[in-house]
Amino acid sequence: MSNAYFKIEEPQNESYNTYAPGTPERERLKKKLKELKSKEIDIPAIINGKEVRGDQTEDCIMPHNHQHKLGTVYLVGKDEVNNAIEASLEARKKWAETPWQHRISVFQKAADLLTGPYRETMVAATMLGQSKTPHQAEIEAVGELADFLRFNCYYLAQIMKDQPHSPDNTWNRVEYRPLEGFIFAVTPFNFVAIGGNLPSSPAIAGNVSLWKPARSSIYANYLFMKILQEAGLPDGVINFLPGRGSDVGDPVLNSPHLGGLQFTGSQNTFDYMWEQVGKNIRKYNSYPRVVGETGGKDFVFAHESADVDAMVVGTLRGAYQYQGQKCSAASRMYIPESIWPEFRDKFLKQVKQIKYGKVDEDFSNFMGAVIDRGAFDDITEYIDYAKESDDAEILFGGNYDDSEGFFIEPTVVQAQDPHFKTMEEEIFGPVLTIYVYEDDKFEETLELCDNTSPYALTGAVFAQDRYAIDVAERKLRNTAGNFYINDKPTAAIVNQQPFGGARKSGTNDKAGSIGNMLRWLSMRAIKEKRVPPKDWRIPFMGEETEDQYKEEAPQILDGDKS
Repeated sequence: MSNAYFKIEEPQNESYNTYAPGTPERERLKKKLKELKSKEIDIPAIINGKEVRGDQTEDCIMPHNHQHKLGTVYLVGKDEVNNAIEASLEARKKWAETPWQHRISVFQKAADLLTGPYRETMVAATMLGQSKTPHQAEIEAVGELADFLRFNCYYLAQIMKDQPHSPDNTWNRVEYRPLEGFIFAVTPFNFVAIGGNLPSSPAIAGNVSLWKPARSSIYANYLFMKILQEAGLPDGVINFLPGRGSDVGDPVLNSPHLGGLQFTGSQNTFDYMWEQVGKNIRKYNSYPRVVGETGGKDFVFAHESADVDAMVVGTLRGAYQYQGQKCSAASRMYIPESIWPEFRDKFLKQVKQIKYGKVDEDFSNFMGAVIDRGAFDDITEYIDYAKESDDAEILFGGNYDDSEGFFIEPTVVQAQDPHFKTMEEEIFGPVLTIYVYEDDKFEETLELCDNTSPYALTGAVFAQDRYAIDVAERKLRNTAGNFYINDKPTAAIVNQQPFGGARKSGTNDKAGSIGNMLRWLSMRAIKEKRVPPKDWRIPFMGEETEDQYKEEAPQILDGDKS
């Protein structure tokens, strides 16, 4: 039994290794890459702490070398999912009652394992399984994921300290308990950090989670699940369920014990899942908490006063890092005529220098391959559409090749129509579409930017004119949950830029913030009266005579004022 309040120090954001030539971490990473590539592993489901291998399997391959098999993934069916639901509910009996300081100790240890002995393993696995460069893998699969774990533990401690006012003769307090039932965490292919955070943040708060990772990025997610187990996560608190969408989702969403959904992925999938929650609402034991982040049609908006050189770098990185496969990636751009020629020349000169290829073999590559066959086909369909259209011109790129890996050249499209298909629809690949506007239509074009997309995730404005920045900030208030001024619209950092968008980009519950942690807690207000009233009468009931009222008042003024 605890007999003290335990102080949790505010964390610092994890620092990043550079993997620059000659550094020891570069040599360790190359060694780890060679080791992981030399063997195939089994990737089973983990239910109640036990490895489960079903009859259905899939190959885990490298996107940039799709003939290279990394492992075999065992997919779950409905029976395994139902077993996981039972295991999670049983685990909840102990986990929900475990003191919060013991819960966070597990995840703090996981963060230290991640940034310590398993650092190069997680970076290498992310490079191989998701075709990320060393830098992109380091900043999210290690840095961001560790930040999520550490800061969410800190946020929970801060929440516990938040208590109500207690007047004389009363002690008011609030306890923060986990939700009843289980949380369903559905995670995307593009960020290991999101994969680890979505089941972990509810678990830190005392919930139990069913984790369905994207099948195209299971490799690094599985390794993180093993780190959680090594850190002491009790069996059944997080159940790891690789599987097809309906095989996992249908039994989960039909369970009366669904307590919440935390999702990152496509808008269509989130819409479908929310619809199923609505259809099943009468069968649930409680109203499930629904938290989701979907897509974006993220913009860069330039004013005539913009620093062109800074905008070239911000736009290039925002559009093409990780092959544009970030929900925050720059996908559309608005630029005034007066600075367009200078920007175009400088930007295309830089884009032409981008190298892409096998990220594990050549560290000079800025880009790798897109994640899988489906993504390759979807993205190249947009490129072909732009090639064939009279309303657009491909200024650079447009080439692609899937013979060895799913490679797509960084592509720049200029659209004559601000409502051209690639200006409006989410592509999720290395394709940036640019619309050039007349300088005197700055505010009109801001309104166009605001009204063009149903999404509202990220956006960036480049300007040196402070009045212009003020106008853009106000007119674009609802277009982006994460808004950047003179910076690229990607790479939000935990505890610095809490991440999430509104409109059709999601519920804007801000992963990496205290607000998100509150979504996984249920508050109980407790009022304790030290000296309760003994007389049921209330002052207004007293007799009219002043003497009698003075005599009765002291006995009843301490009554229940409600």
